[in-house]
Amino acid sequence: MSKSFYQSLGLTKTNYHTHTNFCDGKDSPREMVLTALEKNFNILGFSGHSMYPFAVDWSVGAKNHGEYADQINQLKVEFKDRIQILLGFEADYFANLCTPVVEKYKDFNIDYLIGAVHFVPGNGGFFEADGSLDSILDGIKKYFKGNKKLAVQTYFKYQREMLSNGNFHIIAHPDLISKQNKFNNLFNPKDSWYKKELKLTAKAIAKNGCIAEINTGAIARGYLDTPYPSAYFLELLKENNVPVTINSDCHNKDYLDFWFEEGISYIKKAGYNELHFITTGGVKSQKI
Repeated sequence: MSKSFYQSLGLTKTNYHTHTNFCDGKDSPREMVLTALEKNFNILGFSGHSMYPFAVDWSVGAKNHGEYADQINQLKVEFKDRIQILLGFEADYFANLCTPVVEKYKDFNIDYLIGAVHFVPGNGGFFEADGSLDSILDGIKKYFKGNKKLAVQTYFKYQREMLSNGNFHIIAHPDLISKQNKFNNLFNPKDSWYKKELKLTAKAIAKNGCIAEINTGAIARGYLDTPYPSAYFLELLKENNVPVTINSDCHNKDYLDFWFEEGISYIKKAGYNELHFITTGGVKSQKI
């Protein structure tokens, strides 16, 4: 996106959902910073996947959190006169195992925390909400007796549990379960039960007080034509006065600001007239 677009609106250009080769990203933290400079970002936040003190194959290793934090902090100092760099994690919620709370990461002196649900536990196992369609359907067959509705309801139930028990700044992709639902393979978004789940979750996000991200990652990777949250979900968030920010959920530096210009129009259509952003001085808002 052109520099002139953000300048014409007087906007601070930010991204807080950034993955590197410390987890499942393609590029190094330094490569991400250099790309952010090329794309005229003002603030770049790093958010390595974390289940600290545990780990999965696509998260920052349990013993690598310190090294990750050190690298980001070194980049903060090196580029302090050109861009503001923030240290964060995308922390997963898994009942009875890990919950995204800022206090858990105090030793790393983080600037912010993103809360996320990727795992959907059922009877005897779980599936990943953003896995392949085949893996999701297989998980629903094995752990939910083939009940797609129950599986989707469980996903949102765990979102609300995370929001009730967690302490974080941004909620990641709040309807991630829709990633493999482009052709209604899992649910019909017009069904009343699904809309009820969104309404309950929107209220839970508002009660938590976190920022909801407009996540463009599924568009960049070719899964969806629209971001998370869906247009209807975004309208519910607006009704509940939930603040929003635009994040690319970037795993490849080439897509660091993917769909950002369209994202402004997307949130305006839902009735928003401001974006929120995080700095070292706290959370701020800006008119769009």
